[in-house]
Amino acid sequence: MTPENNSTVLPVILRIQAGDTQTREDFLAEYKPFVAKTAMNLCKRPLHWEASDELSIALIAFDSAIRSYDPQKRVPFLPYAKIVIQNKLKDHFRKESRLQAECPFEIETEDGKILSPADIQSAWQDFRERTIEDERQDELIEYEELLGKFGIDFESLVDISPKHRDSRQTLFRVAALITGQVGLMDHLLEKKQLPINDLIFQTGVNRKTLERGRKFIIATSLVLYYQSKFLYLRSYINLDPD
Repeated sequence: MTPENNSTVLPVILRIQAGDTQTREDFLAEYKPFVAKTAMNLCKRPLHWEASDELSIALIAFDSAIRSYDPQKRVPFLPYAKIVIQNKLKDHFRKESRLQAECPFEIETEDGKILSPADIQSAWQDFRERTIEDERQDELIEYEELLGKFGIDFESLVDISPKHRDSRQTLFRVAALITGQVGLMDHLLEKKQLPINDLIFQTGVNRKTLERGRKFIIATSLVLYYQSKFLYLRSYINLDPD
């Protein structure tokens, strides 16, 4: 089961939401590696199921994501679950920070520096901000490398983006069609080019528009297809017509 295949995950989620406890237990066990990876990426250190509270918190959050997931929101489950896990862990960090700030003691570091509760709270805040920034930067680097395989320069994305909203939404919908059909997406990934004739037939968009928007469609399709990797970039794509 691949993270990108929401059509495979969704029936399982719906069975769990309907009360299938055995499917829930199996699903939680199957996705423990995903939960652990998400937690460790945020914490920036190794975590162990037997000893790390963060993993227990992350698994509870994943279970909560299963129960609260709404497919009508049109956000795939795994990217949604990742955000739920991250938010739950950040809440945990904030609570830890407040507790440390309220405790009337100081901590001495390995180099002999004394940290006050205010210092500790500030360090937690700095940690959270740097973690988010690091995640964004890592995401952009990975996306830039992926675009390069399709002959697209990341820096050119601003220039190739349609200036008119209607044109942009048309290309967004073409990209959504590609990622929603295995054959079209396989064509793009294997041949590194758009299945122009199929797109003309299925969308009614003319060849000139598709060819002119080729790079934008490809760039958007990659974000949509690999959205579990590109959460921040995905948040900028609006597929709604209004």
